[in-house]
Amino acid sequence: MDSKVKKQIPLRLSATLYQELFAWAEDDFRSVNGQIEYLLTECVRRRKGDKEIKKSDRSQEVQK
Repeated sequence: MDSKVKKQIPLRLSATLYQELFAWAEDDFRSVNGQIEYLLTECVRRRKGDKEIKKSDRSQEVQK
């Protein structure tokens, strides 16, 4: 999938969560949609980073 093409998905949030995201988005000068996209992107980056760290840890254990 081309990374420049954005996929639209319906998303249901509780009113409380929406208000929290709205306030956070305002603090960061983003739209709510932009804030959600930013947060999801960061979570995916961290998850991939964690896997890369775990892989490097395993390769070091094998070398010992």
